Amino acid sequence: MNQRPEAAGTLRSRDRVIVAGLLLTVVTLVWAFTVHQAILMDGMEAAMRRDVDMPMRGMDPSWTPVDALLLFVMWSAMMAAMMLPGASPMISAFATINRRRFQRNAPYVPTAVFLFGYLTVWTGFSLIATALQWLLQTTGLLSNMMQSTSYYWSAALFIAAGVYQFSPLKEKCLLYCRTPDSFILSEWRDGLLGGAVMGLRHGLFCMGCCVALMGLLFAVAVMDLRWVAALTVLVTAEKLLPGSRFWRFGIGIGLLAAGLGFAFAGWSNAKKPQSARGSTAAMMPCETIDARRREWISSQLSVSSRTRADSDHTALYPAAAK
Repeated sequence: MNQRPEAAGTLRSRDRVIVAGLLLTVVTLVWAFTVHQAILMDGMEAAMRRDVDMPMRGMDPSWTPVDALLLFVMWSAMMAAMMLPGASPMISAFATINRRRFQRNAPYVPTAVFLFGYLTVWTGFSLIATALQWLLQTTGLLSNMMQSTSYYWSAALFIAAGVYQFSPLKEKCLLYCRTPDSFILSEWRDGLLGGAVMGLRHGLFCMGCCVALMGLLFAVAVMDLRWVAALTVLVTAEKLLPGSRFWRFGIGIGLLAAGLGFAFAGWSNAKKPQSARGSTAAMMPCETIDARRREWISSQLSVSSRTRADSDHTALYPAAAK
C-alpha cells in the first residue's frame, strides 16, 4: 500500500508523456508536410522558369493516391494540433478520475483510450475535409496553392460561421466542451469500450462546437500556418477562458463583419471596368497572381514558338533570310 502513491505518480507521468508525445508528433507531422509542400511548390516555380515550354497541364492540381494520402495525413495532424489544447481540461479530468480509481484498486482506463476515441472523430472529419478540398480544387474555388480564389466563397463561409456562433446547437456543444463536470455526469461509461465511447462523444460535441470555424480554413488558405494558429487561438479561448457568451458572441460578430468585408471586396472588384479587372473579377489576390503567371507562361510559349518557326524558315530558305 505504501507504494501506491508512487505507482499513482508513475501513472500520472505516463499520462503526461502520452499527451505531450502525441502533441509533439502531430506538430512534427504538420511541419514536415508543410516543408514538403513548400519544396514541391518551389520546384514547380523553378521548373516553370527553367523550361517555359512546360505544358499547361503542369498547372493542374496533383491528385495521385499518394498525394491524397499525404493530404489526409496533413489534415489529421492539423486537426489534432488545433483541437487537443482546447480539450485538455476534459482529458485532465478523465485522467484524474482514473488515477483515483487506480489508487483504490478499482478498474481504471488509460487516458490513451479516451484520446483514441476523441481523435477518431477528427480523423473522420479530416477524411471529409480531404474530399471537400478535392471538390473545391476541381471546381476552381481553391487554387493549386490551397488558397481561396473567390471573395464571394470566402464571404459565404465567414457569414455561415458567424451565424452558427449564435445557434442553440453551438451553445449546447460549447457548454459540454467548457465544463468537463457536465459531460462526466451525463456521459460517464466504465471499461475500455466505455472510455473510447466517451472520447468519441466528446469529440462529436467538440466538432459540433468548432466545425464552422474549421471550415474557415477553406475561406483563406488551408496551409497558411498563421491562419491555422489564429483559428487555434480562437477555438482554445472560446473553450478555456472565462466569459463564454462574450467569446461566442464576439467571435460571431467578428466573423460576420469579415464576411461582409469579403462580399464588399468581391462586389467592388466586379464593378471595375473590364479593362482594369480582365478575367479575374471577384477573385482573391492569390488567384489573380496565378492568372498573371499563366498569362506570362502563355506569352513565353508564343514567343518560343515564333522563334522556332523563324529558325525553321531560315534553315529551309537561307537565301530569303539574306
